Amino acid sequence: MTRVAIYARFSSALQREASIEDQVRVCSDRATREGWTVMHTFTDMAISGASANRPGLQSLLDHAARGGINVVLCGALDRLSRDQADIATIYKQLAFQGVRIVTVAEGEVSELHVGLKGTMNQLFLKDLAAKTHRGLRGRVETGRSGGGNAYGYDVVRRLDPDGEPVKGERAINQGEAEIVRRIFREFADGASPIAIAHGLNAEHIPGPRGKLWRDTAIRGHRTRGTGILNNEHYVGRLVWNRMRYVKDPATGNRVSRMNPESDWTRTEVPELRIVDDVLWDRVKKRQGEIDATPRVAGIKKSRFWENKRGRYLLSGKLFCGACGGSVSNQGGDYLACSNARKLKTCDHTRSYKRDDMEDAVLDLLRERLMQPDAVAEFVVAYTEGVNGDRKADEAVRKRKQMALAQTERQLNGLYAAIADGLRTPGLLQQLHDLEARKSDLKIVLEAPAPSPVRLHPKLPELYRAKVAELAESLRDSEIKTQALDILRGLIERIVVRSSGKGESMTIELEGALTAMLDAAQPGALSDADASSIKVVAGGRNRRSLRVFKCRI
Repeated sequence: MTRVAIYARFSSALQREASIEDQVRVCSDRATREGWTVMHTFTDMAISGASANRPGLQSLLDHAARGGINVVLCGALDRLSRDQADIATIYKQLAFQGVRIVTVAEGEVSELHVGLKGTMNQLFLKDLAAKTHRGLRGRVETGRSGGGNAYGYDVVRRLDPDGEPVKGERAINQGEAEIVRRIFREFADGASPIAIAHGLNAEHIPGPRGKLWRDTAIRGHRTRGTGILNNEHYVGRLVWNRMRYVKDPATGNRVSRMNPESDWTRTEVPELRIVDDVLWDRVKKRQGEIDATPRVAGIKKSRFWENKRGRYLLSGKLFCGACGGSVSNQGGDYLACSNARKLKTCDHTRSYKRDDMEDAVLDLLRERLMQPDAVAEFVVAYTEGVNGDRKADEAVRKRKQMALAQTERQLNGLYAAIADGLRTPGLLQQLHDLEARKSDLKIVLEAPAPSPVRLHPKLPELYRAKVAELAESLRDSEIKTQALDILRGLIERIVVRSSGKGESMTIELEGALTAMLDAAQPGALSDADASSIKVVAGGRNRRSLRVFKCRI
């Protein structure tokens, strides 16, 4: 039986959401004509084909790696990727798993398609980027915006004489413009961006996009021209093409790069001025004085950002138990609630040493999270649940086998009747129906029967040994990154709570149980739904405080 996974994608810039439905329908029709069985459909909506980090595509590749499909079917090769290197990698991965790529447009994909079409798609992206860049430059030179909308302005929506929407026009929002002038005045008078943000939030003045004000939105980056205090739009000047974006081949993420100033495009738009030159110059003078202080000069001279640790064990995993906000780096090696420190909207003001927090989490991962009784409870529940479902599937399979045997007996009777000379329209129609039923039943029964689930009886010991090995690997710079990736994969989220200043902290760790058990017994839960299985462990002063949850 040919088992097929359909993949469809549309880009927000070029297509519409209905394109997904169109692609799936065309692929389904192709599968029907070929007599293939569609097992799964994977989609990515409004995501560029230049990015390989698409959830639908990654799910497709994961499913192919588990042997669930024989063919990947899509409308055209550029739906999988427009990047030449990425499409070659995808082709190699699928070929290694014995999975073919078939497209409605090109047929079965070979190395030749990958080389030629990959090159054509890459050139298409390059040409599209160049055309977009030229169009935006022309728009900026006529005094219209070439990018997003800045705080203090409204987007003007109108049609040109031909009925086409005019893009890039802006008008001053007088209410927001007064806030912009207030920020400039307060900073010029000596207030810090943090103090300004706190004052605006205390008065319940909405920030950009209706969110709370943050000091970073005010301070920005002087060289890049970001932030309220550095936006030349406020003095009636459009500056475009400061930055360009290139894709990091290692991660697939876009990385910004500064363009030389000679490539920038500047256009005067006096009708959009919000801040006068005197106030602008006062702000620039104070920024220069701050940059010249020994502390700031020393920080810049050290270029600390070039020597930062690549990724912390707990980055993006910590959350405040009081407000639900993120717990993140607050200077040096300390962690604290971002809402408490920056926005003053949370009372959980205590900070924690990063090393202490990491040690506590590693201790929970290793010693508390996989308690034998909890794992035993899970093993029983999971095994009974999955094997119960599989027994039901096996019963259905046996009924289909019986139906197939009965259909074959009926067909043999009809064949004998036809051989004896019996010819009636009803007989022929019955013959066709039974042959079609036999074909359908055989396709279903060609799939291998599910095997029983067997989890290792010593999963806790295997798991603890694996985590101890990974924790030790953090000391080895050569394999530290890989160990971090695996350990982070074991953690869903960590909630930090504290009764007050000087009180002991409580951390509650929610583990990714499918990843945890897979680390102990690789492949044991290949068919498990990760969203249905959870385990939580907590610790106060390193003592066990565990809650176990399991839903099958």
